Amino acid sequence: MNTIIHPLKPASRSTRSPEASSTKTIAVRKPHYDCQELDDALKVTVYVPGVDAAGVEITTRGPDLLVTARKSHFVRVNFDALNLEGVQRDYLLSLRLGRGLDYTALEAEIEDGVLTLTLPKKQHVTGLLREPLSRVA
Repeated sequence: MNTIIHPLKPASRSTRSPEASSTKTIAVRKPHYDCQELDDALKVTVYVPGVDAAGVEITTRGPDLLVTARKSHFVRVNFDALNLEGVQRDYLLSLRLGRGLDYTALEAEIEDGVLTLTLPKKQHVTGLLREPLSRVA
């Protein structure tokens, strides 16, 4: 008979108390999206049905773009009978787009559950060094 020994889980290095780390997580789903590269920008189309402009939050962290889209949740009398847990989940999209885009000039537009993001590309500055650097001997 073989004995299976599972590896030990590493100890948590979190500075939070156990009560704070055991908070309830909210179920989200990844929305469908399309990326289209234009000459001077990147166009990202995110499909988030049931979300209006007030429910969209767009954040950037370095080369990452995070889009959180929250649906307006309705409390129904017969909620248990309808089983709507999967339909009412919010959307979370995380994309690593790189550092070649100007995130500060991002433009967003939402219409009928289609969120369109336009991120212009950074303009590369050339000609900064007019004379080559000489070596010091």
